[in-house]
Amino acid sequence: MDEARWYIAHTFSGYENKVASDLKIKVENQNLTDMIQDIRIPTETVIEIKDDGTKKEIERKLFPSYIYIKMVMTDDTWYVVRNTRGCAGFVGPEGKPVPLTEDEVRRALGEEIVQIEVAYQVGDVVNVIDGPLEGFSGTVESLDLANNSAQVIVSMFGRDTAVDFELDQLEKVDD
Repeated sequence: MDEARWYIAHTFSGYENKVASDLKIKVENQNLTDMIQDIRIPTETVIEIKDDGTKKEIERKLFPSYIYIKMVMTDDTWYVVRNTRGCAGFVGPEGKPVPLTEDEVRRALGEEIVQIEVAYQVGDVVNVIDGPLEGFSGTVESLDLANNSAQVIVSMFGRDTAVDFELDQLEKVDD
């Protein structure tokens, strides 16, 4: 028996969860758990910070309309996946499945991504709401969303000083 590899199946828009759950049920009912081993929908957790300072965690799909399937590719497994309601086919030239490399799988499924979205941007005036400089105000100089940090110019002791903060330590000053 061949080794299971990861493949990508294309789904109708918004049907990712439905296709994944229906496929899992088919796999169980047809005793194909050794052939179709894993089904995943890559997601990221996004923390949105609203204007009023409240935080809300949202889970977003990294690749809408696609699901990842770890399977041994045979005519039978291809047929089961391809004929699942909502599945449009496999990703590959002319619909022929192409297995992913280990590096592609690691990047897509390997680590959970948490991203923060904020209500302020470069040039906005913000208040520091947490940490040793709580109560200070300043102007956002730069944002680094990947590293969850912002550089803010704060006036301390009569001098402008660049200070690094975590994104959730700041809130936008209402105009």
